[in-house]
Amino acid sequence: MTKTDELETEQSAAQRNDSFQIATNLLLSFKYAGQGVSYAFRTQRNFRIHLLIGAIALTLSVYFHLSAVACSIISLTIALVLVLELLNTALEAVVDLTVGREFHQLAKITKDCAAGAVLIAAIAALLIAGVLLLPHILQRLALI
Repeated sequence: MTKTDELETEQSAAQRNDSFQIATNLLLSFKYAGQGVSYAFRTQRNFRIHLLIGAIALTLSVYFHLSAVACSIISLTIALVLVLELLNTALEAVVDLTVGREFHQLAKITKDCAAGAVLIAAIAALLIAGVLLLPHILQRLALI
């Protein structure tokens, strides 16, 4: 291997490390995951809306002294919606990277189906939180 080949290999490896941000340890893995969540929070309005509604639901769960099981169920449904929103964001980025600014019917289907998955999870989360919280809310309103 010539010196030029070695230099190109080193430059290629450095570019690969920079572009893919390969985690060399566990702490970096958490850092990159945090950057993904931060990106979604900064750029995705729906992620922020889901996070706010989830925080309200958890606050009401604590306020009404729901059981640990009920709080866990609400927490898991909130987490499911947020995870799907992150996956939707990632999938949209990959599709945009692949097709660019051109319209492609398969790209539309991919994005619509990913958004539909988030929608179904969000509706399920609302129904579950409603079933668990609504009796307490109605009881509180009856006392007023």
